[in-house]
Amino acid sequence: MKLKTKLTEQLGIEYPIICGAMYPCSNPELVAAVSEAGGIGVVQPLTLVYVYGFDFRDGLKRIRQLTQKPIGMNALIEKNSQYYEKRMRNWVDIALEEGCRFFVTALGNPKWVVDKVKPHGARVYHDVTELKWALKVRDVGVDGLICVNNRAGGHAGRRSQEELCEELKEVDLPLVCAGGVGDEKAFCRALEMGYEGVQMGTRFIATTECGSHFDYKNAIIRAGEEDIVLTERVTGIPLSVIRTPHVERVGLKIGPIARFLFRHSKTKHWIRTLYNVRSGYAMKRSALKGLSSKDYYQAGKSVAGIHSIRTAKDIVVQFSSTLARR
Repeated sequence: MKLKTKLTEQLGIEYPIICGAMYPCSNPELVAAVSEAGGIGVVQPLTLVYVYGFDFRDGLKRIRQLTQKPIGMNALIEKNSQYYEKRMRNWVDIALEEGCRFFVTALGNPKWVVDKVKPHGARVYHDVTELKWALKVRDVGVDGLICVNNRAGGHAGRRSQEELCEELKEVDLPLVCAGGVGDEKAFCRALEMGYEGVQMGTRFIATTECGSHFDYKNAIIRAGEEDIVLTERVTGIPLSVIRTPHVERVGLKIGPIARFLFRHSKTKHWIRTLYNVRSGYAMKRSALKGLSSKDYYQAGKSVAGIHSIRTAKDIVVQFSSTLARR
């Protein structure tokens, strides 16, 4: 049974389920498996190129060998540097050439992405955590909103699923719930709340297709909601991770010198770059090589509903069939 929502109609997919882009977990096999199952997988370019070693176009072609169904691309549009922006613009061009028609933007003004992809019939959804950002991106022409709540993994929002849904209704765009969806009950509840679909990350890490190490997947299965903590020690701003011995040992807060550097415009870019390089290496090592003395496992509070490693197809079909029976 196909479950029609504004999300499925806009993207041409069967089920209102997005596999969120994840560094370093979005390997080609996972992206393709979710799309082939009837949801939509989203490519994370940094993961494709710097974790799994693909030329970006070749990586997209690899995914196309596994599925011909719609896929998405994550465009992080923060202005880190001219080089970074040029590289992201080039990746968007390549994604369009390879048939991608869904783009998830974050961390900046998505106008240039909207202007670039809309003539090709593509859709753009933007990550938001509150109303003021939703209103800004609505005005530049995005098609929908990825509503990041306080149960999400990685850089979570501050509002609950319910608060964010109610607050963003006035924007009059399709809303996708991102955070706290790890089982069928949470999936159904999100759609009944008024969301047009869900974006899941943590649930799809604990799948057979995900390239992350078994230690990471097993940590998700073992964790409860109380094991998810916010740490500043990875990227400098609060990040949702699983409590590990390393997290306990180093603490959750950055030191006074780093905090000073983050707060001043002349040093903020430098310290953020340093933290991003360091954290990127640490998360890549932990995700792909298993337990070490310096582990950071990103995950959201949806771990409470995740109890086994399953195939991506099992998850998509089971979630959707549960909703269809209601």
